[in-house]
Amino acid sequence: MKKFLQLDFLPRSSDLALLLLRLIFGGAMLVLHGWGKLMNFSEMSATFADPLGVGTSTSLVLAIVGEVLCAALLVVGAYTRLAALVCAITMGVVFFIVHSAQLSGPDSGEMSFLYLFPYVALLIAGGGRFSLDAKLGARA
Repeated sequence: MKKFLQLDFLPRSSDLALLLLRLIFGGAMLVLHGWGKLMNFSEMSATFADPLGVGTSTSLVLAIVGEVLCAALLVVGAYTRLAALVCAITMGVVFFIVHSAQLSGPDSGEMSFLYLFPYVALLIAGGGRFSLDAKLGARA
């Protein structure tokens, strides 16, 4: 019973946890948020938010870099820390600037807030042993 209550049957592996973070948060960002922006670029480019004042098309390209390219890099664990940094910056801009740091209400930034911290964790920890970075000999 003690083994069950302490969850000792689960593997104790921070590398497995980092793999899950990369797959879930990188994959979800790519599929649920970035892919639609990429596929509908021409329709969205004129009306996309411009929180940094660089133009709507440029803002959309920056969002696609963070939500598609860097999310895909996280999934495979390539350039993990750099990709996590770009994803974290993207979510920080969305939360703090686009949604004005609102966690509830009609124009809430709750999702960007929730995505932000796994990216910060990956930035700090790296991709782990089960990453392309580790296979190529980069420091994890």
